[in-house]
Amino acid sequence: MVLLLAGLIFMASLLVAALFVLVLWLLRALWAKLTGQPVRPWTFQINRQAMWQHFYRPPAHGAAPRRNDSDVIDAEVKEIKESQEIKPPAP
Repeated sequence: MVLLLAGLIFMASLLVAALFVLVLWLLRALWAKLTGQPVRPWTFQINRQAMWQHFYRPPAHGAAPRRNDSDVIDAEVKEIKESQEIKPPAP
């Protein structure tokens, strides 16, 4: 019962938040109509190039230098033999 009540409260809070955003958007659209401006949708502008450069930029001054891949040593490949089944001792 407690989980059901918690779920109902959570769902009601999401509904209230959605209604608040709807009322805010409608007031914004009404204000745009009253002032003669076009009603523009709310959109998020994403600059993908800036996100890409954030992760692939050279290290900053004073930062630790990148690792030197020439120091990597190859490992020898060893074949893993399958173990045989362990049989219980005969009675």
